[in-house]
Amino acid sequence: MDVRVTSDPQAFEQTVFPFLQQDPVLHTIIMSNVHERANGTARAESEPSYFVSVHDPDVIGVAMRTPGRGVYLGALQEELAEPIADAYADVLPELPGVAGDRPAAHRFARRWVERRGGSLTETRGTRLHKLIDLCPLSADGGPRPMRADDVGLVAAWSDGFAAEVADMVATDNREWAEQRLAERTLRIWEVDGQSVCMVGYHLPLLGVCRVGPVYTPPEHRRHGYAGALTSHVSALILAAGNQACLYTDLANPTSNKIYHQTGYRPVADFVDVEFSA
Repeated sequence: MDVRVTSDPQAFEQTVFPFLQQDPVLHTIIMSNVHERANGTARAESEPSYFVSVHDPDVIGVAMRTPGRGVYLGALQEELAEPIADAYADVLPELPGVAGDRPAAHRFARRWVERRGGSLTETRGTRLHKLIDLCPLSADGGPRPMRADDVGLVAAWSDGFAAEVADMVATDNREWAEQRLAERTLRIWEVDGQSVCMVGYHLPLLGVCRVGPVYTPPEHRRHGYAGALTSHVSALILAAGNQACLYTDLANPTSNKIYHQTGYRPVADFVDVEFSA
């Protein structure tokens, strides 16, 4: 078994995408992050990313670590977690944590703590869903595309979303909002001329679009806006000939129920594990 580490996203993409594209929904996080860095559409970063591939002799597992985040393992096989942890320990002095399939994430975490000390804590569970049979939801008001005069609002809402999601990295959300405008990948729900909710999505990659972020300011919640707008965005994705998927927080039963009503079904569960001194 051969474990390789690189900071070259183009080379990594060429090496591992034949393996990952066997299930582009299951591997959506790694594929989109690598692709955006390989084609230059990711925002500028002050540190390198570190990508790992395991070969025997073909690729059998991958992992990534992008600046400011922990290692992401995705659906990695448990038995590959320790050699990948060793590979990262050889190039990184510290990590905030690891995320992925529970057995693999915990095995990686135990190996990391064994080598570097400290302790580990499982902090969050997430579930990947795939849209199987769309069932449109309705609410007062209606959807519209993001406009140029929405950039400030969308940036502020993105700040609010980041504050509620534990693994978000602080970024320039105005730049992020401007990119959503340029890509036309964000929709807003409006009621009587007032914007009340936003839903974004990633451009298709191998026929898969990942929905998110989904954000409704606290004062506008419990009116069905997020469900209605998510179903609208999902319909746009399907109409373009692509598959739709999204992640939910397992600690939020409301959102999981809404997405189930929309027609999303579970694909896999993942966990976040944090390291502390």
